[in-house]
Amino acid sequence: YENPWTVPNLLCVCRILLAPYLGYLITQQHFDLSLALFALAGATDLLDGLIARTWPTQKSALGSALDPLADKILISVLYVSLTYAELIPAPLTALVIFRDIGLIAAVFWVRYKTVPPPVTLSKFFNPCYTTAQLKPTLFSKVNTAIQLFLVAASLAAPVFQFTDSVLLQCLW
Repeated sequence: YENPWTVPNLLCVCRILLAPYLGYLITQQHFDLSLALFALAGATDLLDGLIARTWPTQKSALGSALDPLADKILISVLYVSLTYAELIPAPLTALVIFRDIGLIAAVFWVRYKTVPPPVTLSKFFNPCYTTAQLKPTLFSKVNTAIQLFLVAASLAAPVFQFTDSVLLQCLW
C-alpha cells in the first residue's frame, strides 16, 4: 500500500491531460504553440523521472506504470493528430497505435495478476495498492525516443517550412 500522490505521478497526469489539447491545437494547425507545449510535455517527462530517481519517497509502483502510459497516450494522440494534419503517414500511425494498445493491454494484465486476491474492480483501480514495478527495456526507451523525435520533427516542419523535406520522409 503506497501513497499515489507524488510529484512525478502528478506530472504524468498533467501530461495525460495535455495530450487532447495538443491534439486539438495540431488539428487546428496551431503548430507554433503545439511545438512549444510538446517541448513542455517532454520537460515534464524528464523531470518526473529525475524526481523519482533522486528522492526515494517520490518513487512508486503506480508511477512505474503511469509514466509509460502517459507517454503512450501522448504519442498516440500526437500521431493521430499529425496524420489528420497530413504530416505523418496513416500506415505509420496505425503501426504505432496497435503496438501501444498491445503494451497497454500487457500493463493491465500485469496489474490484474499482481493485485492482492481477491481481485475486485475497486482494488484493481485503487492506485494505493502496490503491484509489480515495471521497468522499460533499453529497446523500448530507444523506440520511444525515435517516436518522439519524429513527432518533434513533424511538428517543427510547418513552423520552419520543411514539410516536403526528404529527411523528414526518411524518418517515416
